[in-house]
Amino acid sequence: MPHTWKPNVTVAAVIERDGRFLLIEEETSDGVRLNQPAGHLDPFESLPEAVTREVLEETAHDFKPTALVGMYMSTYHSLRRKEDVTYLRFAFCGEVGAHYPDRPLDHGILRTMWMTREEIAACQERHRSPLLLQCIDDYLRGQRAPLDIVHTHDSVYGNGNGNGKAAA
Repeated sequence: MPHTWKPNVTVAAVIERDGRFLLIEEETSDGVRLNQPAGHLDPFESLPEAVTREVLEETAHDFKPTALVGMYMSTYHSLRRKEDVTYLRFAFCGEVGAHYPDRPLDHGILRTMWMTREEIAACQERHRSPLLLQCIDDYLRGQRAPLDIVHTHDSVYGNGNGNGKAAA
């Protein structure tokens, strides 16, 4: 059977407060890196549900997405897997809520930090994703799409019409 190419679907949160952006510092196979709270889409969840979950897991903050900032694609050469890996990222902005300081962060997350756009731009060699600054810049330019353009069919939750296709 031939190999089927499939990009990895990820979500990211652009969270701004008082001119600073919430980032995570994490241990990766390439060393300690900075990123937005971000991660993979899991089975049985919508994109907004995924970004809400990822923010909580990685920052111990509640998050309510209010808009889609953009959809982004990049390819990264994984030294661990010895192959190119393509990521399809959906970046959301929204409202940060309660913080749970006693909640443990995801494995590999060293800490959260609030940084200005200038501070983030000054350390691009530490970015986990080449899209980190692009998402922030698009957010700062006011790029937003309403959440109602992101549709999740009931079949994602196992409630669809049973054939894996959206109803017409």
